[in-house]
Amino acid sequence: MGLLENQFDDNILTTRVDWLLNWSRQSSLWPLTFGLACCAIEMMATGAARFDIDRFGAGAFRASPRQADLMIVAGTVNFKMAERVRRLYDQMSHPKYVIAMGACATGGGPYHKYGYSVMKGIDRILPVDVYIAGCPPRPEALLDGLMALQDKIRRQHVITKEVNAPIEVPANEPSSEVSS
Repeated sequence: MGLLENQFDDNILTTRVDWLLNWSRQSSLWPLTFGLACCAIEMMATGAARFDIDRFGAGAFRASPRQADLMIVAGTVNFKMAERVRRLYDQMSHPKYVIAMGACATGGGPYHKYGYSVMKGIDRILPVDVYIAGCPPRPEALLDGLMALQDKIRRQHVITKEVNAPIEVPANEPSSEVSS
């Protein structure tokens, strides 16, 4: 701690705002109750007592997108369903995260070659944070994907800007200098 060490009473905690907000976000993810096919059965099994997704702070599956901040796309997404999936994503609270669970959600699965109505991956309409492979993936894989998402949230910059972020400069902006 340096300068702040032993300067305050025992009941005062000092920390970074980024660390505190990221810790609270990663420890209270609320997934949207949303399953489309066989991967949804594995997602439900993850919430059961044997695997216990509650220990990661993500056990409160929400029925309303306005109360959720994590969408787990579990199953085959058809083109007809894609518009509704996007609408649910748009209604979620910020910051929002997406996990693509299973072969169908990540790349169309076994239906992508002959299924004219199957979307070839949910990343065509949503920004995906974590991909989980398998057909269907086991509950342990979903827990591993959830921990990967928590690591990603832990590294986010909430208040401060990233140090190595590229600076965007407009290419054809007129100069503000007046030449005479």
